[in-house]
Order: sequence, then C-alpha cells, then structure tokens
Amino acid sequence: MPLSRLNQEQYVAATSNDAQNLIIASAGTGKTSTIVGRIGHLLGNGVKPQEILLLTFTNKAAAEMVERVAEYFGKDVASKIDAGTFHAVSYRWLKKLDGRVVLKQQRELKTLFRSVFEKRSFDHIGAEITPYGGNYLYDLYSFYQNTELEKHFEDWIIETYPEHELFAIIYADVVDEFEALKKEYGFLNFNDLLLNFRDICKTKDLGYKEVLVDEYQDTNALQGTLIETMNPPSLFCVGDYDQSIYAFNGADISIIGSFATKYPDATVHTLTKNYRSTIPILSLATKVIEHNERIYPKQLEVTRNQPSQAPTLLAYDELFDQYHAIAAKIRATQTPHEEIAVIFRNNSSADGIEVGLRELDIPCKRKGGTSFFDSREVKAILDFYTLLVNESDMMSFIHLFEFARGIGSAMAKEIYIALKTLGHGSIFYGLYAPDESINNPFEKRKLNHQLGLFDDFLELGAVGKFAKLGFEAKFMKNPILKHPKLTKDSATFLHDFYLLYRDLKGIKQPRTVVKKIAASAIFKYIADHLSNKRAQLKDGSIDEKQKTESLTRITRKMMLLEELSKPYVEHDRFLNAMILGSSDLTQGEGVNLLSVHASKGLEYKEVYIIDLMDGRFPNRKLMQRGGSLDEERRLFYVSVTRAKDILYLSYAKYDKVKKINFVPSQFLYEAGLVPKDEAYQALIQKELDKENEE
Repeated sequence: MPLSRLNQEQYVAATSNDAQNLIIASAGTGKTSTIVGRIGHLLGNGVKPQEILLLTFTNKAAAEMVERVAEYFGKDVASKIDAGTFHAVSYRWLKKLDGRVVLKQQRELKTLFRSVFEKRSFDHIGAEITPYGGNYLYDLYSFYQNTELEKHFEDWIIETYPEHELFAIIYADVVDEFEALKKEYGFLNFNDLLLNFRDICKTKDLGYKEVLVDEYQDTNALQGTLIETMNPPSLFCVGDYDQSIYAFNGADISIIGSFATKYPDATVHTLTKNYRSTIPILSLATKVIEHNERIYPKQLEVTRNQPSQAPTLLAYDELFDQYHAIAAKIRATQTPHEEIAVIFRNNSSADGIEVGLRELDIPCKRKGGTSFFDSREVKAILDFYTLLVNESDMMSFIHLFEFARGIGSAMAKEIYIALKTLGHGSIFYGLYAPDESINNPFEKRKLNHQLGLFDDFLELGAVGKFAKLGFEAKFMKNPILKHPKLTKDSATFLHDFYLLYRDLKGIKQPRTVVKKIAASAIFKYIADHLSNKRAQLKDGSIDEKQKTESLTRITRKMMLLEELSKPYVEHDRFLNAMILGSSDLTQGEGVNLLSVHASKGLEYKEVYIIDLMDGRFPNRKLMQRGGSLDEERRLFYVSVTRAKDILYLSYAKYDKVKKINFVPSQFLYEAGLVPKDEAYQALIQKELDKENEE
C-alpha cells in the first residue's frame, strides 16, 4: 500500500477523516507521495475510483499520480479516477454532456478578437490618451474573466482603468460582439470551459465523494468558485504559498491564505521534511523567502545528511562573458546533461545561454518562453488541420489568411463569411461549388458612431486582373474574387488554399494530413514569409544565411509534428491532444533550459540560475505592471529549490551592447552572498519610496 511509504506527517494528512484538509507541502517534502497515499486510503476504505476527482496543474502531473496508484491497485482501477487539469476535466464533462466542443487556445482566439476590434475607430472621441490595442485588450478581458466574478466588463474597466472611461463602451461592445461570434461558431476558450462546467456543477451532482487539488496556491478566482460550486463531501487541497508564482495569470494567493477562514472546521497539515535539497541549498532558499509574510508557520527539516557543496556565486564583468563561461562550466562538469538545468527569468537570458551552449556543441532543450506549440509555423499547420476537421472554425481561417499579403483579420473574416454565404453554410461548398446566382456575397457593415463603427466598404472589383495568374477556370468563376481589396498576391494565396483542400479530401491518417499540409505551396509561402521576417536586417535587407537556418528549423518542426501524429488514427483525437496537452510536451535532449514557471515541480542534480541582476531578476518592469517583489521572491525560491546537490547563482556587472551597469539582485543580498553595500541600501530605499507612493 502507498501509505506504508509515508512519514508520520504525510500519513496523518493522507488518512485524515476531516471533511476539509489543507496540506502545506513545501518544495521537496513529498506532496505527490501524500496525494497518492490519500487516494490509496480512499480506495482502501470503499470509495470507488470514479468517485475521486484529482485536479492538477498539468496533465502530465495527473498521469504520473494515476500511474503510481496503478502500481498498487492495477490499471483498471486507476484509470477510472477522474484526473487532469481544471480545463481537461471540464472539457471531458462538456464533451460528455453537450457533444461537440470546439476548443480554442486563448492566444489563438486573439485573431477572432482582432477581427472585431479592427472594425472600430476611436478618432471621433478625441481623448488625450491612446486607446488599448486589440491584443492588449484581449489580455485584459481574459484576466477579467479569471478574476472578476460580479461586475460587467465596462464597469470593471471604468473602475480599474478610470483613464480609459471614454473608451469603455467601445471596449465592452467589442467584447460583446466577440462573445456572440464565439457562441455562433461554437468556440470555447479555456476560461469558457471552466465557466460552462461551473454552470453544470450548479445543477448536477457529479458523484464525487472527494476532490483533491494539487498546486492549490496557483488557483485563481474562477477555479476557486468552481471548487466551491462542486461542494464535495470531502476536500483535500495541497499547496505551498511560497511557490505561488502565477499572479500574472490571475492566481490569487489569498485563496490558500484564507482556507482556514473559509472552512472553519478544516485541518491544516504541514509537511516539514525536505527530501530533495542539501542543507546549504535549502538554507539559502529559506533565508530569502522569509522576507515574505508568513501565511502559515513552517520550519523545514533536511533529511539528507551527507557531505554537501555550498551554493556558489558566479560574478562576471560582462553579460555575454557570463553565458559563455557557464556553457564552459557545463562542458567541464561530470553531471549528465539531462540532470542539469539552467533557469532564467527573461527570454533574452535564455537566448544568450542557448547560443553559448550551441557554440560548444552541447545539446539542450528549452521549455518556457516561446514553445514549440507557440511557434507560428506549428500553429499554422494545426489551423489548416482544424479547418479540415471543422470548417465552421472561422478563427482558424482568419488566422491563416492573415499571412496573405494585404489581408488583415477583418478582411479575412469578410472572405470567410462570404464563402459561407456562397456555400449556404459551408465554406468548402462556397469554394468549390459556389451559388453563382449570388452576385455580392459580402455582408453590409452596420454603422454606429458611438461604438466606433464606420462604413468603408468599396464597390465590387473586377476579376479580369487575375486572368494571367494561371488559376483553374472553375476557381476563376467564383464570386469571392470580386472582393474589391483582393490583390494578385492575396488571390494567389486563396487559390493555393483551394488546391490544398482539394488534395486533402478523404485522407484518414493524421500523419498523411500533416505531411501534405507541410509540402503544400501555401505552407511553403508561409514558411518563406516567416523566414524572411526572422532574417530581416535593420536596413530591410534579408540575411540569406539566417533565412536558410530559419527554413531548416521550420522543416525540423514539421518532422517533429509528423512524429507526434504517428500514434493517432482519428483527426479529433490528434487535434485535442495538440491543444490540451501541448504545454506538457518538450522537444530535444540535453541540458534543460527552463523559465522559472516551466521549472515548477521539477528537480535536477545541478542548477544554474542566471542573470541575477536587479531589474532582470527581480524583474522591475513586470513588478510595475501589477507584479510584486513578494511574487519575484517566490520565483527565486522556486528556482533555488529545483536544485538537489549543486547550485550556481550567476550575475554580470555590465552589458556592452546596451552600455548599462548592473547591480546584483536584491535576493543575492538577502541570501548573504553579496555584502550589503550602498547599492543595496539604494534598492531598499527604492522599495520604501514605492510603498509610500502607494
């Protein structure tokens, strides 16, 4: 039984008979073992596996815990446990109850949002400040959904950003039209999954006798209300307030802080034995994190008593000297590459260390920052694939046609709706068998000056200008070519789109679909466009070597995507795996390059934390945009506690490119690694001045 492997504190928590339990599990104290032990206790006491809900921060974590349960109770029992992220569990329930769910990632829906936003004009308002751009307004709206449970978006804008009050009615109308479009086309983003699932929980008993929540400190207000709405007979939450690092995504540390107040009869358990790090590493982490307010008291005890190496401070005169020197240290170490992590706070830091490692032919893999699935070329392939499976996915169409020269998201939306009109509800009928009796398929725009809506549509254009482009005769008869703003380049893009989907018709294997899309003329155009953009110099010319390297990287990504598609035989399953599971997948092998957020929950024998300069880590810019020094300190704590045996903390004194001097990170002073000099006093004074201003 898994309970037999627990220490006394873990055992008491795992076997608790109380209805609500909060387990404060600091880094390396065995929270996973405690959760597995708890599930074992439930199963051993007659609770059926399907009556257990396990909510985790990643699907990978859920799979690992279920696998450990299977070691004791068998795969048949373990597989019946409902386990996954908030979003994955919500998705399964919605799919089960409502049938087809068209899930879209938050970033991808920005394309649809922009298509609405770009129709607006703010010029008639005459305000002194600049209105928000479409992308930023989308991010604000997403944050609003995660954190605000009562106010309307317009009222929230006015209260939170009073200087934008004049624009609030337009912002809110953009949001309303965006939501109406999502509803019309059946799109759901990650927030919608939780909102819809919460509505289900209000009216339906899901049959769970216990809900276990991992990484409870990172829940946001929406997730918190979802748990409350479930109102399970037994609640088992595991987390550590010192590792709450997702405030930028709406995570609310007060949720874990107020657990004992919300549930007066709850028991708070604390796991104090650290099994991961050596005494010097844990001492350094504790010394720094204790500058934050203590929500629940805890005193960690290190169980590893063997001789250990003290954390090492690395100081370099220049920024890039640091990257090259660390790469050289990694080349010289005896630690296997897979057991080494370089942890960064900013993407620019990762770029520097990656270059340093590549120059020495040291293999590395990067997670955090711009991931494989966030790259525009991979998203383009998946957008093509999505339209094959679901032609009603207007957002994928818009996202693709933004690549065409001269087509923005608003015009792409017009073309999509026109094709749908020509095909009586089907864009592919509109493309291949249009109703030619419809002379003008383009919708008339509504006008409303107060909401920033103005009519700028022109008369229909002539298709004769495309006669010499070699288009198929049947395609040349399509009324879609009458769009007045369609150029020869954008019409060619549309024709290539036409040719691709004709070739994809009837293909059943996901791997074959990926290969055909990657080999198509339209994707080659996209790859060339992206590579030109990435290789463009300041004077506008193209560095051909950089372009060739970029095209090679794109080809490699296509090969990897093809590899990922191999196990799948159904289009839906492949697409859902790419959308829901993409954040858990990494590529390559070698040294692990990790953003602090991506390092969460992982551990390595040897860890380097780089660019520990004030301004970079802590990141002062992000602090000014709603972050806090406490949050940055928690990020530092998470970074340090990834190390098991060897820890290097690194900083540079000067950047020769930007010609700026650096001051060591405040956390290095707090750790006692740098003497508290005048520079430190200046940092502290800066914090005091900020507090007084607030």
